[in-house]
Amino acid sequence: MTPDAHVTTVAGGCHIFSGCGYKAPGLGDFIFNPIFSIGPWHVTKPELLMVICVIVIVAFFWAAFAKPKLVPRGVQNVGELGILFVRDQILRPMVGKKGDKFLPFLVSLFFFIWVMNIMEVIPVAQFPVPAHIGFVWTLVGLVWLTYMSVGIRVKGPIKFFTGMIPEGVPWWIMGLLVPIIWFSDILVRPFTLGVRLFANMFAGHILLLVFYLSTWYFFSASFGLVYAAGSLAMVIVLTGFELLIQALQAFIFTMLTAFYIGDSMETAH
Repeated sequence: MTPDAHVTTVAGGCHIFSGCGYKAPGLGDFIFNPIFSIGPWHVTKPELLMVICVIVIVAFFWAAFAKPKLVPRGVQNVGELGILFVRDQILRPMVGKKGDKFLPFLVSLFFFIWVMNIMEVIPVAQFPVPAHIGFVWTLVGLVWLTYMSVGIRVKGPIKFFTGMIPEGVPWWIMGLLVPIIWFSDILVRPFTLGVRLFANMFAGHILLLVFYLSTWYFFSASFGLVYAAGSLAMVIVLTGFELLIQALQAFIFTMLTAFYIGDSMETAH
């Protein structure tokens, strides 16, 4: 299935009474042809959306804090609410005040993921960037490097790795327990962190595509209109549900990142 298959289906008027079958969404909807090229870099739609998200976030916080006022108003007030939300609901509960130096990183991470997720319900954009797992692994790599570097810097390399082992464990089980804990904390944690975000955005996009295309497929001047209306209702319901999931996934990813940072600074118990 080509990336433009569904666009062709809709533009060509393919529906239940036109003799063509319903073309279900699939992996082809996550493959995009280059929009333009800059030298050897062929820019696709998800890459362009990511750049737009960066510009939007930087522009927002620049407008909010370029000339801060003692009594915040307008966009500064919204920006401060966003920062305080990340600090009080994510950073402080997971790390405590000693982790305040990581607030810029966590704020950037939360809003970057959230805005990229929101692209799914923005007209024309209509694609959540984290549904491409390559973008997710980049974020996971940043979290992993932060987790490892903080732990090694705070505890030293030896204490960082030995500190993952709970105290009081019998010596005779160390040969089995140590590899499992190291494998879990160093590799499984970041893997599940990335897969969770990717899977939710991937599945949500597929669901919305199914009902978007079904609405058009059933649309007609006869009884098919009833099915089209039902499918459209599902689009509306799922869009609201996806808005919740998009914010929730940004929150969970950032919260777990804060937890990993806090864990790298503490000894096992």
